[in-house]
Amino acid sequence: MVKKAFFALVANGVRAAPLWESKKQGFVGMLTITDFINILTRYYKSPMVQIYELEEHKIETWRELYLQETFKPLVHISPGASIFEAVHSLIKNKIHRLPVIDPVSGNALYILTHKRILKFLQLFVCEMPMPAFMKQTLEDLSVGTYANIAFIHPDTPLITALSIFTHRRVSALPVVDHNGKVVDIYSKFDVINLAAEKTYNNLDVTVTEALRHRSQYFEGVMKCNKLETLETIVDRIVQAEVHRLVVVDEESRIVGIVSLSDILQALVLTPAGEQYIVVIIIMNVVVVTLCWRS
Repeated sequence: MVKKAFFALVANGVRAAPLWESKKQGFVGMLTITDFINILTRYYKSPMVQIYELEEHKIETWRELYLQETFKPLVHISPGASIFEAVHSLIKNKIHRLPVIDPVSGNALYILTHKRILKFLQLFVCEMPMPAFMKQTLEDLSVGTYANIAFIHPDTPLITALSIFTHRRVSALPVVDHNGKVVDIYSKFDVINLAAEKTYNNLDVTVTEALRHRSQYFEGVMKCNKLETLETIVDRIVQAEVHRLVVVDEESRIVGIVSLSDILQALVLTPAGEQYIVVIIIMNVVVVTLCWRS
């Protein structure tokens, strides 16, 4: 059942899990918090009206309904693939998790994430000559998103925030006051609290009210400015163990967002000239090495 599956994510403190289909004897997809959000936005009607589809649907039924026009096979990688291949696959397919599956046994060995890869890269970069572009600023490198930024206000209804997640395909929404200052952030991971506390039948509450029930794993609003170097940004995001930094001006007004995906793309897929060689040497490390060392 869909409901039990999401409760299992909560109980195990994870954001996603591979889906095994017994008929095919293989993994066919990933169950993520995004699925939970999609179910809520599709079937929510009004406060305190029970969402029967969440209570009664089987995962298979939900996949058939939701993916009937957009079905894609599970994107995965083998343990012998390089980290470069892993990053390329994550960014090309616009996914946040990449299962590492043994081609012989078919077993899921690990799940790679942007966060884990960036932490690994930071450790290895310290052992090699630092590429010159690491000393350049976000502004110089054009790293991040600075136009048409998705954000919400403290009084935004929760159902509106969930709809923005769905339509804008973003993983977090800065909470901005009416002066444009960043005061909080509401991420997809915060949404899982609705399952944990069984409060998903009233999505007309404000984001501020929802954030009062935030879990102890809240990452905090980490900020930066466009004049900071890529080296500083990487260090901050790895040490804070967050998934993005909100770019602000001197008045703490929102300017943009720098995500893990933006940083990995800058580090791995778009370095300039001979500096690319330094990164490629690191990226040729096989996936299984990363999984064992991190």
